[in-house]
Amino acid sequence: MDLALIMLIAAWLSLAMSIAWAVQRTTSMSGWIDTIWCFAIGGGSWIAALYADGDIARRIAVFAMISAWALRLGGHIGSRTRAFGEDPRYAKLIADWGDRAAWRLFLFLQIQAFTALILVLSVYFAATKATHFPDLFDSIAMLTATIGLVGEAVSDAQLARFRKTSQAKTEICEIGLWRYSRHPNYFFEWLFWCSWPLLALSPLPWSWLSMLAPLLMYWLLVHVSGIPPLEEHMLRSRGEKFRALQARVNAFFPGPRKSDPAHQGKQS
Repeated sequence: MDLALIMLIAAWLSLAMSIAWAVQRTTSMSGWIDTIWCFAIGGGSWIAALYADGDIARRIAVFAMISAWALRLGGHIGSRTRAFGEDPRYAKLIADWGDRAAWRLFLFLQIQAFTALILVLSVYFAATKATHFPDLFDSIAMLTATIGLVGEAVSDAQLARFRKTSQAKTEICEIGLWRYSRHPNYFFEWLFWCSWPLLALSPLPWSWLSMLAPLLMYWLLVHVSGIPPLEEHMLRSRGEKFRALQARVNAFFPGPRKSDPAHQGKQS
């Protein structure tokens, strides 16, 4: 494990999130934070793939996978920020922090830099694996990553189309993949990161640290910065309509829809 390279990546991520802080303070549009976070992870992963000492075919595959993720998601969030402005999750945090918002946000974004480092480390461990690419685990990993990338892109596109309709002002998206999960984009994002431990798996003891990537992503999306603040916002803006959706649609893992209690009452 190249500690100097990891320190370089950590410094890059810290700098990138410092820039994200400055951009937010200048524009008052916090959506740029997540855009920069995606590209920061992409940049750190590019460094890892370029300078790791693993099989060259593996490093090329790693570079391509993380590039597809960073460019797609970063571009999507950037487009959404230009179209819709402030992210309500960050807006609430900043409002709650009051006069200390600038300093608290800076510290919060440095924590995000640390979480980004955990994700980039999984990419680094995959790029350092010496065995010839692809083996069986690599093939499963590539399939998993592809499903994650395509599923998230489709989810985002379906939501974007819904937001352009007149119903979006008062209703909730339940089209396509959104019929089977309240947050299919989050599920497929997590699935993408599940591919990296498979790519990194080797006899080297530290390769198991790559498991931290999907574990961290699940914790963030389901319990911290993903579903909880977003659903809190939806409950404020949609009220009982969103509570009814919570009763009939899984929060994270896609699955069969449950019967709507209100609809059952009307039938009886």
